[in-house]
Amino acid sequence: MHSTNYTDTLILPAPDTKAQAATAPATGKGTVAELQYERLSAGDYVWTSDDLIFDVHCQRKEIPEADRMAARETFFSKGQPCLRTSPLAKTYGWALHYDSDGKIALLPMDSERVAELEADPAVTVKAAMKSSR
Repeated sequence: MHSTNYTDTLILPAPDTKAQAATAPATGKGTVAELQYERLSAGDYVWTSDDLIFDVHCQRKEIPEADRMAARETFFSKGQPCLRTSPLAKTYGWALHYDSDGKIALLPMDSERVAELEADPAVTVKAAMKSSR
C-alpha cells in the first residue's frame, strides 16, 4: 500500500506561487483546495496526509461511509500525489507542517512559526511542486 505521509517535514509554498500572503480558497464549489482548507483550518495536527487526501476524495466522489474501507485499499493500491501538489501550497500561500506522528498543521507562508521550522535542523524542508514547468 502506498502512502503520502511525511514526518517532521515542512512543505513550503511553491517557488512560483503568485500568493503574497496565505489566503483561504473560494467556498461553495467543493474544490480540492476548499475541502482541504476546511479540514486543516479546523484544527492543527488532526489529519495525516493519507487521511486528508482520502477523505476529500470520498466527499468529491460521494463514496458512502460503509464503502470506505474497501475504497481506501483500492485508492492507495497505486501511488497518489502527496500534499506537495496541494493547491493550498501551490496557489494559496500556505505551508504545511507534519509533526513526528505525521499529523499536519496549516501555517501562513509569512508566519514566525514557518521561519522557526525552516531553521530547525530536525525538520526536513521541501517546497511544493511548481505550477509551471
